[in-house]
This record gives sequence, structure tokens and C-alpha cells, in this order.
Amino acid sequence: MKNAISWFEIPVDDIKRAHTFYEEIFDYELQPLNVGDNFEMIMFPGEPDGVSGALIKSEDWYQPSKTHGPLLYMNANPDLQKVLDRVVKAGGEISVQKQLINEENGYMAVIIDSEGNRIALHSFD
Repeated sequence: MKNAISWFEIPVDDIKRAHTFYEEIFDYELQPLNVGDNFEMIMFPGEPDGVSGALIKSEDWYQPSKTHGPLLYMNANPDLQKVLDRVVKAGGEISVQKQLINEENGYMAVIIDSEGNRIALHSFD
């Protein structure tokens, strides 16, 4: 096993708004994925054997949440402050400012995305 996580899905209410939000804060391109069956997906970049995931809209299966469910830590290296500096302008909120976890594990912060999801950020600087 290379990674404990292989895939993640972030629930959204407005797929276009969420697509714009994540591209703006991380400054990389996400790709639409047609899966049919009343699911709309926008994929995050990832390597073939690495971890990746998607924004997903399906009213029957997914609901954004600020307080419930798993807390996903997204890679914000080299410095998560650069990502945090773009969150509010992109339509999100900062719930926990950048703070040191410890010297070995780096830094974390928590944001509320444009859809109301609680998402953590991690970097080593």
C-alpha cells in the first residue's frame, strides 16, 4: 500500500462555483469528468498511481458540511499561507488560521469552501 487514501470526493451544491473556487485558490486546472447517472464531477490533478479526487454534485448522495463527516487535508505545499491568502477572494472562509502542528509535521489550517465544506490545508512551511 502506497497511500492510505486513493480517492476523495468533495460534495458541492454549485459545481461551476466550486470549480472556480478550487482553481483560484490552488492555482491549478481541474478537469470535468462525465460519469452520467445524475453525477457531475470535476477532477483534481493526480498521478496515475497517486492520490486524487473530485468535486461532485449529486443531490441524492452528497451534501456539503462545515461540521460533519471526514476532514480532508489537501496539499498546500510549499506554503499554505499562499493558498489561505486567496480563500476569501475566491468565495470561501478561513476557519482556522495557519498554525504549526509540530516541527516534524509542518503546518495546517482549515477553510470553509465555496460550498460550505470544511477542508483542511497542510504544508511543511
